[in-house]
Amino acid sequence: MELGMFTCGYQFYPLERAFTDAKRFGYDYIELWGGRPHAFAPDLAQGGLAEVRALAERYGLPVRVYTPEHNAYPYNYMLGSAAQRREALDYLKLSMEMGKALGADYTLVSVGHGGYALPRQVLWERMLESLKELARHGETIGHAVVVESLSHYESNLCTTAGELAQALDAVDSPCLLGMCDVVPPFAAREPAGNYLDLLGPRMAHLHLVDNDGASDSHMVPGDGAVPLPELLLELYERGYQGRCTIELVTAYQNEPSLYARRALDRLRAMLPEGWKG
Repeated sequence: MELGMFTCGYQFYPLERAFTDAKRFGYDYIELWGGRPHAFAPDLAQGGLAEVRALAERYGLPVRVYTPEHNAYPYNYMLGSAAQRREALDYLKLSMEMGKALGADYTLVSVGHGGYALPRQVLWERMLESLKELARHGETIGHAVVVESLSHYESNLCTTAGELAQALDAVDSPCLLGMCDVVPPFAAREPAGNYLDLLGPRMAHLHLVDNDGASDSHMVPGDGAVPLPELLLELYERGYQGRCTIELVTAYQNEPSLYARRALDRLRAMLPEGWKG
C-alpha cells in the first residue's frame, strides 16, 4: 500500500520542508494541503503552481491528492448568503483545476457545518446542489472529486458512510467519489467497514490516524484507541486497493518532522504482510 504525507502539519515551515522529510522518511506520495502559505489555490493560479510542481519533481514525490482548505475559513458552501456560497463553490472549482494541473488523481472536499437555522431537508438539498455543480465541473475538466465525511464534532451533515453513499447515489457522477477518514466512524461508534460495504468501488481514498473515541483528534498511530492493526488487516483482506494518507493535522506543528517519522514507522509496522512489499 502507498502511504502518503499530509502537509498541513508543516504550515509553519516552507513547503519544501515537508517534501524533504517525506523523501528522507520514505513516504510514497504527498497529499497537498491547499492553504496559505503553501498551496492556496488562487496563489497557485497566480504563479505558485510551477514551484510546487518543481518540488514534486526534485524530490520524486508525486502530489496524488490536493486538499484545499475550506469550510468556514472563509469558505463553506453550506453556510451564509448566496454570494458567500457562490464564492465557496467558485473557489473549489478553481481548486479542482489546480489539482488537475498538479497531476493529482483527486481534489478532496468535505461537507461543512450547515448551521442550526434551517431544516435538515433544506440543508441536504443545498449540499446535493453543491456537489452536483462540483461533479459537473469535474466532468468538464476531466478531474475527480473525493468527498470526505467529517465527524459529528465538525459537521451536522454527511457524517456517516450511509449519508455519504446516499449523496453519491443522488449525484450519480463518475467524477464524484467517496473516502473514509477513520476518525469519524470511530468517534461515532460506527464500523469503519461500513464505508467498504456502502461505497464499494467508489471508496477511492483513506485517511488513517489514531483517535481517542471522544473527540475529532487526529493522533499518531498507536497513541489512541483505534485497533489499527486489525483495521488494516480487514481492509487488506477485503481488497481495498486505494492509497492511505497519514493525516496528521495541527496537533504536532511544533515538531512535525519527529511525528511524521514516528507515524510512518508505526503504521508500517502495523501493515499486513501483503502490503509491506
